[in-house]
Amino acid sequence: MRVIFAGTPEFARVALEKLHAAGFDVPLVLTQPDRPAGRGMKLQASPVKQFALAHGITVAQPHGLRLDGKYPEEAAAARAAIEAARADVMVVAAYGLILPQWVLDAFKHGCLNIHASLLPRWRGAAPIHRAIEAGDAETGVTIMQMDAGLDTGDMLLVERLPITATDTTASLHDRLAEIGGRLIVEALGLLAGGRLQPVAQPAEGVTYAHKIEKQEAAVDWSGSAAVIERRIRAFYPFPGAATVWQGESIKLWQGRAEEGSSSAQVPGSVLAAGPEGITVSCGQGVLRLTELQRAGGKRLPAADFLRGFDLPPGAVLGT
Repeated sequence: MRVIFAGTPEFARVALEKLHAAGFDVPLVLTQPDRPAGRGMKLQASPVKQFALAHGITVAQPHGLRLDGKYPEEAAAARAAIEAARADVMVVAAYGLILPQWVLDAFKHGCLNIHASLLPRWRGAAPIHRAIEAGDAETGVTIMQMDAGLDTGDMLLVERLPITATDTTASLHDRLAEIGGRLIVEALGLLAGGRLQPVAQPAEGVTYAHKIEKQEAAVDWSGSAAVIERRIRAFYPFPGAATVWQGESIKLWQGRAEEGSSSAQVPGSVLAAGPEGITVSCGQGVLRLTELQRAGGKRLPAADFLRGFDLPPGAVLGT
């Protein structure tokens, strides 16, 4: 079976690696154009492109795939490359471009998507972040037959995964990426034997995982400690939860909600600051911060952070 692969970040690279290791013929990879990254803002190839080039796989990087869109010449070139590859199916994982109908119709077996949620919950761009933020008890990977809708196609394979009380987007991402890679290999094997059984998504329980925006990083201390803790874990490593004190931004990398209340009138008030952490009042409960980072500094345990940053009891974060 010849497989065209479309994906961009590390989550997708893991799947491409699994397909390559399983012996599938991958004549072409589609991935996003190189983007500026790092302190020097130099152009950097995506993880998928890096893997493809290292293994001699042809790479196409169109800015768009709509033949009547903003980049018609690039779309036409991509179409020619896809047709020349004579693939049976396209596998898509966190590609970053909407597939127009001509792509969905270009393959005998259509396009299969590796989606990091239990559909129809968390359709959209950021299912891992939103599952942690919402306090979901579990998530998983769905292999889906793509259609013209936003993650609305039939489900082909599903595997569930518990979300632990300490999971971050980073830790959950890595486990889901491994599941996704293994599951797509299984799905293609079943597809080749005509043994995949599509199941329509339920009409109930649909939620949308909207893209993570940088402005969401700012902590609202009027919320409950449990919600703020989940947001810290959900936004690890990007965009990273943050607050301010005396005009300086502070990243919050680890914290835990604790029972109890405070007599402080203002949420965000520092109740105690010591080697065990910085305890902050919230709209409900208190949050003990255990790993923080000053702007331009290193991530530090609370004890080390406080040696170089005076954060006295009574200080009100977020002002």
